[in-house]
Amino acid sequence: MTQTPASPHQGLSAAQARERLERDGPNELPRPDLRTPLRIALDVVREPMLAMLLGAGGVYLLLGDTAEALILMVFAGFSIAVTIVQEARTENVLEALRDLSAPRALVIRDGETIRVPGRDVVEGDLLLLDQGDRIAADALLIEARELQADESLLTGESVPVRKRPAMSADAEQAEPGGEDRPHVFSGSIITHGDGLARVVATGPRSRIGLIGRSLAALETEAPRLQLETGRIVRICAIGGIGVAVLVVLLYGSLRGGWLDAILAGVAIGMSLLPEEFPVVLTIFLAMGAWRIAQVGVLTRRTAAIETMGAATVLCTDKTGTLTQNRMTVTALWLPSGDTATLTARPDERFSPLLEAGALASAPVPIDPMEVAFHEAARNGSAPAREDRTLVQSHGLRPELLAMSNVWRTNGGEGLLEIAAKGAPEAIANLCGLDPAAQARYEAAARAMAQEGMRVLGVAAARTSPDGVAEDHLAYDFRLLGLVGLSDPLRAGVPQAVAQCADAGIRVVMITGDYAATAQAIAREAGITGGDLMTGDEVAALSDEALAQRIGTVSIFARTMPEQKLRIVTALKAAGEIVAMTGDGVNDAPALKAAHIGIAMGKRGTDVAREASAIVLVEDDFGAIVAAIRVGRRIYDNIRKAMSFIFGVHVPIAGLAVLPLAMGLPVVFGPIQIALLEMIIDPVCALVFEAEREERRLMQRPPRDPRERLFSLPLVLRGIVQGGIAFVLLAGLYLLLATRGASAETLRTLSFFGLVSATLALVLANRSFSTAITHALLRGNRTFRYVLAFIAAGSALILMVPPIQRVLGFTSLSLWELALLPAIGLGLLALFELTKRPLLRP
Repeated sequence: MTQTPASPHQGLSAAQARERLERDGPNELPRPDLRTPLRIALDVVREPMLAMLLGAGGVYLLLGDTAEALILMVFAGFSIAVTIVQEARTENVLEALRDLSAPRALVIRDGETIRVPGRDVVEGDLLLLDQGDRIAADALLIEARELQADESLLTGESVPVRKRPAMSADAEQAEPGGEDRPHVFSGSIITHGDGLARVVATGPRSRIGLIGRSLAALETEAPRLQLETGRIVRICAIGGIGVAVLVVLLYGSLRGGWLDAILAGVAIGMSLLPEEFPVVLTIFLAMGAWRIAQVGVLTRRTAAIETMGAATVLCTDKTGTLTQNRMTVTALWLPSGDTATLTARPDERFSPLLEAGALASAPVPIDPMEVAFHEAARNGSAPAREDRTLVQSHGLRPELLAMSNVWRTNGGEGLLEIAAKGAPEAIANLCGLDPAAQARYEAAARAMAQEGMRVLGVAAARTSPDGVAEDHLAYDFRLLGLVGLSDPLRAGVPQAVAQCADAGIRVVMITGDYAATAQAIAREAGITGGDLMTGDEVAALSDEALAQRIGTVSIFARTMPEQKLRIVTALKAAGEIVAMTGDGVNDAPALKAAHIGIAMGKRGTDVAREASAIVLVEDDFGAIVAAIRVGRRIYDNIRKAMSFIFGVHVPIAGLAVLPLAMGLPVVFGPIQIALLEMIIDPVCALVFEAEREERRLMQRPPRDPRERLFSLPLVLRGIVQGGIAFVLLAGLYLLLATRGASAETLRTLSFFGLVSATLALVLANRSFSTAITHALLRGNRTFRYVLAFIAAGSALILMVPPIQRVLGFTSLSLWELALLPAIGLGLLALFELTKRPLLRP
């Protein structure tokens, strides 16, 4: 705690401050506990899909199938490790990105001016505010001298707003935003002037705190993919148990050995337990989080990655999300009618205008517009101010919204220079324009304003060294021109918006800024073709009416935080899958309510990041498109894997039941089934996850939000493919059995025939394309590794007699060996026919 000289205001006593701090608690937002790797691991294990995966491994262990249990445990461990590493890295980055939510504050206590930690500020404290300060708590202004504050954190307005002292009729608390109000808010920044304010709300009772409390009341929806997978697993588990019971009954009634019947039933139940479904979901989403982290997108909830691929509407804030949240000089106008844009360096004719704009600003600027004037002057090669000394400043007044600085040239005894800038009407008043010049001036100002720019007039004057006046109205100003300022778009935003349009995703801007500014930025970004709705119009509509109208609106302007939440809720009610991007506290409720909340990492606030599912590390709006692309790829590959899973289990179940029904030698026991699962599980979890994206992935519309993952065409296609494989393998089995083949020969040919059929299923399901060349030539390094592993394992089994005896196999003749690849190629050709529109998933 530091202390400065006494103040004429008494303020609270130290005892009162301690009492209020104990009563109300510290002036800070509740911070969530850092998620340690142990806590992340516990959260991951509680995920339904992963819990099911571990449970399935436990079942296999109890049944004595150590190999299959070990496979499942390895996949579960891999998924847990990837998720822990990714989420722990995310939490560490988020912790590094945190702002100081409670800055240090200068307060008056016991008549002394002291600096205290922001968390120790209490209600009733007197805050001394100066240019550059971050306000520590919500407060009511007692004194204000040319005070302006940047409230974009709360309102989305990129331009600072003027403040005035409170009057007796003013309420102690109000909504942020708007000019000439006496309220200042926690987290805002003083950009100009100074003042004194009395604290009226701290911590969770401040405006930021109220938004945080509203977040706690919002519930995050369970991911639809997780719910669907859980449902299909239950259905398949019931089906698998049914088949196992049928096997027991057939075996026991036809062969009489009930113990053997139970073992056969257990073996079939093991083969049909749908553990591949949770394997696919957990591995695919964990790897998806790793993939999008490579392009600067952190995932706080992995299920949001898949949901990104389903997004139909992308709602975005303007300030800090589409734009850079900094002001730049965009356009210049001279009284001669000449204009220039600062996309290129302006010629020398505009140097006096740029120089005067910088000279009319603070020597060390904090206000974003004054920073922009200084940058423009430097870039435009305007003369430096180092050879000048500031003599006097004239500030803004409510009746004349202009400011001016009086400068003396160092070492000179000549005339003093006065530079002024301000609202166009105020500068016109200072310059005393004739009607014709006034008309041209006003038309130019209107044209700039219609482009969404903040327009300021600039003027200059000269006076003798002894002619310094108390009021800048006393000077004879001449008009230098108009300067248009704007918050520029982030690089790559128009391209990202265009890619969203190609992908059938509607981009909707929701901002607290003015309608003209919002429309100008929307045009520049490429957000076109929709209506504009203001916050007042949103407030006048019921939830039902808003949901009906919202499909035609692409720009929402002058909105409050609770209205952003209403807009997102209305879009969800209209059946949209909503992704919401934002960076400010005012965006947080909508971020949490959306199906996918996307926060900016660098400029984003703690509250926004905590409310989101995805964080853009580099604040790159274009990274959203990369995340959508990954989400669509993951969903496609999950569908391919699911179709394969349905297909591969049909011949397994059929070949298990057929011998029992026909009184022939049993093909598969527990050891053969475990061997098959060693092929099926890596294929599901690794090969399909590594598949490349489909052609024109980002040129197709989003999938229907009502579409089920396990749609009838997908299930039917898998069953038809599996049925074809079963018919062919069953025919081969019956043909060999009628010709007197031994049980070992039947088992060996059936097993490796099923391996060949499995590879054909993989090739057929790698792409949705009907071209067989895509199945054979589509690049996938992981598939090559798995294929080499299967080939090496098959050769080892067929060439080493001791292994054959353990597995119940035998050596095959050359024609029998030649039959195996023929089975695979023949099935692949037949499988490709199932990709016709009738069965296409």
